[in-house]
Amino acid sequence: MNQNTSKHTDIFATPFPYLSEFFLTIKILAPLWPAIILFGVISNITNIVVFLKAGAKDNVTVLLLCLAMSDLVFLILITPSTCSYVIQALVSSYSWPFDYFILHYLLYWPAFTAYDLSAFISVSLGVMRCACVAMPLKFKLVFTKARTIKWVMFLVILAVCLRIPVLSINRISWRTDSQTNVSSPYLKAVNNRYMSHINDIINRGIVIYILYITMVSCVIILTFKLYQASKIRRSYTTEQLKVSDKSRNKPVAEGLHSKDMQVVKSVVLVCIIFILSQLTFLLTSTTRLIRPDFDNGQELVYLFGILSQINRTCSYLNASLNIFVYYSYNSKYRSVLHSLVSVKGRK
Repeated sequence: MNQNTSKHTDIFATPFPYLSEFFLTIKILAPLWPAIILFGVISNITNIVVFLKAGAKDNVTVLLLCLAMSDLVFLILITPSTCSYVIQALVSSYSWPFDYFILHYLLYWPAFTAYDLSAFISVSLGVMRCACVAMPLKFKLVFTKARTIKWVMFLVILAVCLRIPVLSINRISWRTDSQTNVSSPYLKAVNNRYMSHINDIINRGIVIYILYITMVSCVIILTFKLYQASKIRRSYTTEQLKVSDKSRNKPVAEGLHSKDMQVVKSVVLVCIIFILSQLTFLLTSTTRLIRPDFDNGQELVYLFGILSQINRTCSYLNASLNIFVYYSYNSKYRSVLHSLVSVKGRK
C-alpha cells in the first residue's frame, strides 16, 4: 500500500476531537463543489466572451478579463482534485484503478498558482481604482492599457515564482509490481516537508497578510469616496438636475461621474468577495502560526480539515460569483450579454 494512503487511513481512524463535525462538513459541502465549479466555468467563459466582444480598452476591463481567465484556469485545474476528493470522501470503499494521489495532488498546486494570480489581479484592481479615485489628476493617466497588460504579465511570473517550492514537489514516477511484473505510474513527493514549510512562510504567511491588508484598505477608501459622491448627489435638488445636460454631467466627488461610480461599486464588490473568501484562509494561517501542530495529524487535525473544506468552498465561490457583480453594475456588460443572448436566440 502507498505510504501516503496508509497515513491517510490512520488519521481517519484516530479518535481525535471534531471527527463527527468533520464528516458532517464533508457531507454538506462536497456535493456542492461540482455544481459550483461547473457554474464557475460557464460564468467565466461568459465573462471572457463578453469582455472580448465589448473590447478591453481600459485598465479596468483588461484586469477583469484577466481575472476571468485566471479564475477559469483555476477551476479547470482544480477539477480533478475536487472529483477525487468527493469520491474518496463520499465513497470511501471505492477501489482506485490507479494511484489516487495522481488525480488528487498533481494539479493541485498549479491550480492554486492560478488562484494566487486571481488574488494578485483582484488586489491590483482595487489599488488602481483606489488611486484613480483618491488622486485622479495624478494617477488616472498612469494606468494605461499597455502598462496594465505588462503588469499582469509580471503578476503571472510572480505567482509562479512564489509557488516554485510546492510546484517542484510532485512528479510522476513508475513502480513495478513484484508479482505481476507490471509497471504503473504513481505520484512521488520530493522534499515535501521542507518545500511545504517554505510555502507556509511565504504564501500562507507573508503574502496572504499583505494582500488582505491592502485589499481591506482599498475597500475602505473606495467606500468612503462612494459615500462622499452619493452625499453630494443627494444634495442636488431635482430642479438643479434638470437645468441642463451640462449640469447633469458635472463631475462630483473629485471627478466621480455616474459611470465612474458604477465602476467603483463593481470594483468594491469584487474586492469584498475576495476579502470574504480569504477570511477563512487568513484564519487558518493565523492558527498555524499560533499552533504549528495544527495540520500535522495531531489533536486538531479534524478541526484543520473542517477549515480546509470551508477554504476550498470559498475559493470556488470566489472564482465563480463575479458574473453577478458585472451584470448588476456594468451597463456595457449587460448590453453586450443581452445582444449575444438575443443573437443566439434568433439562430
